[in-house]
Parts: sequence; C-alpha cells; structure tokens
Amino acid sequence: MGDREVIVVHSSDIHVDHVYTAEIHGGDGTGGLACVLNSARGIGADVVLLAGDTFDCHRLPDELIDRTAAVIAAAEIPVVLLPGNHDPVLPGAVFHRRSLGEVRNLHILGLTHEEAVVFPALDLEIWGRAHRDYSDMIPFETVRPRQTRWQIATAHGHYVPTPDRVTWPRPSWLIGDAELAATAADYVALGHWNSPAKVGNGAVAAYYSGSPEFAGTINVVRLGGAGVSVTREKLDIARDPYAPDVP
Repeated sequence: MGDREVIVVHSSDIHVDHVYTAEIHGGDGTGGLACVLNSARGIGADVVLLAGDTFDCHRLPDELIDRTAAVIAAAEIPVVLLPGNHDPVLPGAVFHRRSLGEVRNLHILGLTHEEAVVFPALDLEIWGRAHRDYSDMIPFETVRPRQTRWQIATAHGHYVPTPDRVTWPRPSWLIGDAELAATAADYVALGHWNSPAKVGNGAVAAYYSGSPEFAGTINVVRLGGAGVSVTREKLDIARDPYAPDVP
C-alpha cells in the first residue's frame, strides 16, 4: 500500500423496502442504496460501510431482495454491512436469502464475519457488534484491539455523552463518550440517526452519516499520510421533502 490513501464511504439507515423508500424512488426500494453505491464508485472508494438498518424489516418480497443483491454485486466494491435494530441477525433475517448469500463483495458483520472484516491489501479492518434481536444492547460493550494500520469501528445506536442505562423510559442502544474513546479507532461510523452529525468529545472521529434521503449525502473517510479526513459528498437523489438543505 505504501502511502496510498484509503477511501471508505460511510452511509446508514437506507431502509430498503417496498413502501416508503420505494415511493420516494419511483417504486424502487433499492433507489437510495443504488445512489450511495454509484457515488462511492464515482469517487473511487475502496470500501463502502453501511452502519445499520440497510433493510427496513425482514418482511420483504424476494424480488426486492434479489434486486438488492444485484445492485450490490454490480457496484463491484467491497460492502461491509452492520445489521441494525430494524434488520437484526435473526434466523428469518433477509440476510439468509439465497441471492444475498451469493454476493461475493458483501460482508455482513455477525453473519459472514463474526466481529471484523479485514482487508489486508488496504491494511484496514472494520469491526462492530451486530444487532442480533430487537432488545436493548450496548453497541460498544467490548472493544477490539487494533491489528492493522487503519481501523474503523462501527455501531448502530443512540449517542448521549454519558449514558443512563438505569432510568426508564429512555432510548435503547446507547453509545457514550467513554465508549467511543475506548475504541481508539481512526474513525467511528455510526448509524441510527437520519441526520448527519459529528459526536463525541473529540478523542476519536465519530460521525453519523444520516440516511441518504434525509441527509442527501454520504460521509467520505480518507485515511492517509496526513491522517484522517472526513467530508460529506452530496448525492443526486430524490430526497425526502422534509429534509433540510445540504450545507
């Protein structure tokens, strides 16, 4: 690799479905996913990371899953997918459908890879804890020691600086400043929020990408000799009419 820059595109909350997302994209529930992958190809991304809720639910028709598989395969870029609270790794999850299982460039944390996906040619690993059911969990309950030059941690949950996991009612899947810092990762890719945001106390670079339709952007993470840079790349997408203008 030498000093070649590694480019990772981060997105989340794509919510492939046959109702709401499909309506935004003229009947194509994979429209947001296709826009993310097309943009990633256009900027020469090495890897695409989808940080949870790629699918809106597991009750989706086979035709839509087949189309999703075709869209990912056609991108010809490694795609790392973290199951979220909408699409946890269950026995009946969409991830077990045959067409997705045949996509060679798709890596699913918690299924095809237990905890981490390593890309030796990039000296990069991406790790995270998949949602395995619909109950509460701590996304960064444990951390993974670094084994490569570059490391990205990913999680799907709700950020608060200091989580209170005792008081109810409260949000589930909480992520706090101390947990973000403990990853010691070069970048933390978060999902669960529709709006893009930088979070944490600055100890690590931790960002939500936001959903493609609401944010209208993807996060572009560049890992190189100068360190880590994070920018937002605008998507050419039919966006939610209530979405804010992209700065």
